[in-house]
Amino acid sequence: MPPNVLTAPYDTLAGEVLWAVVPPVNESGTSLVDPLAVGDAVVAAVTEIQGVAALPVNRTLAAMRGTGVERVVTPEQVRQLAEAMGVDGVVVTSITAWDPYDPPVIGITLALYARSGPMRAQAPVELDPKALASAASDADFLARSSFGSGPVAVSVEHLDARNHQTQMYVREFAQGRSDSASALNWRIYFASMELYTQFAAYHGVRRLLENEWMRTARAPAQ
Repeated sequence: MPPNVLTAPYDTLAGEVLWAVVPPVNESGTSLVDPLAVGDAVVAAVTEIQGVAALPVNRTLAAMRGTGVERVVTPEQVRQLAEAMGVDGVVVTSITAWDPYDPPVIGITLALYARSGPMRAQAPVELDPKALASAASDADFLARSSFGSGPVAVSVEHLDARNHQTQMYVREFAQGRSDSASALNWRIYFASMELYTQFAAYHGVRRLLENEWMRTARAPAQ
C-alpha cells in the first residue's frame, strides 16, 4: 500500500505555493535535540504536499542573517523574512518535548503565516477611499493589507510512543515507507529517533494542512 498523499487546498494554477521553514526553537529543556535536523525533517514533510514546495533550512538561515534576525518571534519579523525570501508562507516551529529513549517522545508546534495571494482565502479586501488617499500608493496599501498579525494555522502535537493513538498514527505513516516483512515492521520508527522525527514532522505538517483545509473551506469564495 502506498503512503498517504497530502494535498494543499490552494489554487495552484499559477504554480506551486512556496514555503520557508524557520529553524525550530528548542524549548524542550534538553540539549540532546538537534533543531536543524528537526527543521530538515519538517521541510521534507512539507515537500510531500502536492501543490507546495519548501526551501531548505539553510536558505532560511541565510535570509535571517541577511535581515539581521536572530530569532523569529514577531509577525513583523516573519513578514521581513518572507519578503526577503520571496515565499508565500513561513512555518515557525518549536520543539516542546524530546526524549530519544525507547519509547520516544517528541513535542512539536508549527505555526503557518501566510504572506501572499495564493494562500489568502478570505474575501477581497474592501478598500477605504480615505485610507487609499492617505497611503503612499494603492500598491503599498494592498501590501500592508495582505499580511495578518498572526498565523493562519497552528499545529500543537505531543507524540508519546506509549500512547495507543500515537502508535496508530505511526502505523498509518509507516504504510508504504517501511518493510512490512521485517521483524520490526512499523515499529522500526520507535527504534530510531531519526525515523521518529520524520514521523513527528510529517504528523505536525499534516495537522497544519488539515487546519488549512478547514480555514479555506470556511472562507468566502474569492
